Amino acid sequence: MLKVVDLACRRGDRRLFSGVSFALEPGTLLHVRGCNGSGKTTLLRALCGLLVPEAGEIRWQGQDSRRLGEDYREDLLYCGHLNGIKGDLTGIENLRVAAILDGNPVDEGRLWSALEQMGLAGYEDLPAVALSQGQKRRVALARLLVSEAPLWILDEPFTALDTDAVDLLLRLIAGHVSDGGILVLTTHQEVPLTAGRVQQLHLGGRTLL
Repeated sequence: MLKVVDLACRRGDRRLFSGVSFALEPGTLLHVRGCNGSGKTTLLRALCGLLVPEAGEIRWQGQDSRRLGEDYREDLLYCGHLNGIKGDLTGIENLRVAAILDGNPVDEGRLWSALEQMGLAGYEDLPAVALSQGQKRRVALARLLVSEAPLWILDEPFTALDTDAVDLLLRLIAGHVSDGGILVLTTHQEVPLTAGRVQQLHLGGRTLL
């Protein structure tokens, strides 16, 4: 379970949100919504431990995520606004490095298969700098195909994807949640988020449905 209690975050002199609380059981998707500047990305980065909230607590499996440290980070996969890939590395090299950094070294065959499933067959050996924005996004999202992490945190994952890639990502999301995973995401795109138990958190109004 991922449990957040009275979380507050600030950017500079401005408090983005406060009093945010929710609990997510296995098999649950949380869609974080809100206008630009409401703190959606800040919330996701706080959940990943990339920034320290002003107040509140993030608990994973009943324990403080900060105290769990690396054990917590190995249980989550974060894909942010930026793709987090190196332009001078090929697609396969980027995926290999990401798997190692995720604490999940993967068989080489699975890495190549993941890129193929993401529609990148024939592009695996090209430097990422030579890829289109959509292809770079596919390289980043290929991590989902090899990840063993029970908690996925995705910030605008559908950005720059064509229709086929959106459909594939929706299937991956549905599969992760149906297998008992937990997923937190933001998206401005109108996509059918119907996997498992779906909750919505509206920053600004802080309404959890």
